Amino acid sequence: MSDRYVQPLRTLLQICFVLFSLWVGFQFARYIGAVEAGAPPTVARPGGIEAFLPISGLFGTAAWLKGGGINPVHPAAVVIFVTIVVLALALRRAFCSWICPVGAISEWLWKLGFHRFRRNPALPRLLDVALRGIKYLLMAYFLFAAVTWSLDSLQGFLFSGYHAISDQKLLSLFLRPSGTTLAVLGVLLTLSVILRNPFCRYLCPYGALLGLAAWLSPTAVQRDRERCVSCGVCSQVCPARIDVMHARRVADPECLGCWRCISHCRVQSALSMRLFGRRVISGLLFALLVVGIFWGGSVIGKLNGRWQTMITPDDYRQLLGR
Repeated sequence: MSDRYVQPLRTLLQICFVLFSLWVGFQFARYIGAVEAGAPPTVARPGGIEAFLPISGLFGTAAWLKGGGINPVHPAAVVIFVTIVVLALALRRAFCSWICPVGAISEWLWKLGFHRFRRNPALPRLLDVALRGIKYLLMAYFLFAAVTWSLDSLQGFLFSGYHAISDQKLLSLFLRPSGTTLAVLGVLLTLSVILRNPFCRYLCPYGALLGLAAWLSPTAVQRDRERCVSCGVCSQVCPARIDVMHARRVADPECLGCWRCISHCRVQSALSMRLFGRRVISGLLFALLVVGIFWGGSVIGKLNGRWQTMITPDDYRQLLGR
């Protein structure tokens, strides 16, 4: 069976998750709007909004591993963070290319640029490597803090008023953006039309962390050297610009698990997604595993009472000075 169906399937899932993210944001905006107006909220605060608080998830996970339990201020952030790391350990950076709304929008923009200009230029190799170092430096900074801070220091941050309303601050950043925010977004959106995934490739510390976790993944794209005709299509379509054509097993941390190389391969079975280098994983099974692991984490969190925040509407009002 041809693997070309995987890309339409992945696009469909991207659209679903982008729409779901917008719905979560809209529900949270309604909740915060009622809180700021001093009225009883007519909708429940969606725990899923904490997916946009990765630092909270990292520090909360560090505190949990150090014996402090899952922080009740933003518990869903911890659940989602751990789930996404588990997903990377199992299926590489599939979160980035199948679920993440930022990754989806970035991909749609560079495809739009390719359709308009017939190319997405690559930066010079040395500049590309230097810029990629930014996300790893950011990742190292946050990881160093999470590992070296004592449990008391972590708890002090997690129970602080700043952390408690960090979700509202993020919402305010987008609903009432400053000129600087608009300028930065404008630059990133423009670059995303020209280059392939510039934010994900150069600035996202979350993606850097998932790339390191993916090094331990038993799942990877594998090339059959006997079937491969060395046409180079796989390397051309790779959004991470990995030299797939000359790889035996694509274990690069930049690999997004997007299946574009497999879907566009001109020779059936020359490229395949394999488990432990042996068992072939179909595109449909891969998609089901991505969705199952991601949603399964939230289900486990809800069943264990580790999803809804302890912060009440009155707490929000007090912290916001309403």
